[in-house]
Order: sequence, then structure tokens, then C-alpha cells
Amino acid sequence: MVSKVPRTHFPKPPLDGLRKQLKESRGEATRQRGAFIRESFRLPRLAAREKAKEWFEQYPKAAYWTEIESWYERPGDIIEFTMRRLPNAD
Repeated sequence: MVSKVPRTHFPKPPLDGLRKQLKESRGEATRQRGAFIRESFRLPRLAAREKAKEWFEQYPKAAYWTEIESWYERPGDIIEFTMRRLPNAD
């Protein structure tokens, strides 16, 4: 028979640092991580498609390595996505 240890013996870790990190990352729409600049959007489907086209026109893939890094379909036909590009063309 296995005895159960009450959860009170295992204190919860402090989450202040994680809360701060999440708050900062969600507050920045544009951020640079590594060599790339990223910008996140949350738009209706048609507006999301137009925003992506705008990025590819302004920052051509061949020069800036522009790409849609990630995208998710959210309820209500909302698309949440992150665009990524190099800061300048060679």
C-alpha cells in the first residue's frame, strides 16, 4: 500500500519572474531576437492576409528572408500570426 503525501509538503515555486517575462513579451508587438525582427498580429482572416502581403511587398523574401513564422486560427475567424524578417537587406 502506497501512502499519499499531502500537497502541503511541496511548496509552490515563486512565479513573479515568469509573470514579469510574460507581461513584457506580450507588451511588445515588435521584438528582435537573434538576427531576426518579429512582429505579432491578431487580425480577422482577410486583414491578416492583407498584412502578410504588405510585409512581403515591403520586405521581399529574397532580400530579407521574410516569412510567416507561426500562425493559429482562433475562434471568430481570427488569425494570430508572427512575421519574421532580417533587419536589413544585403
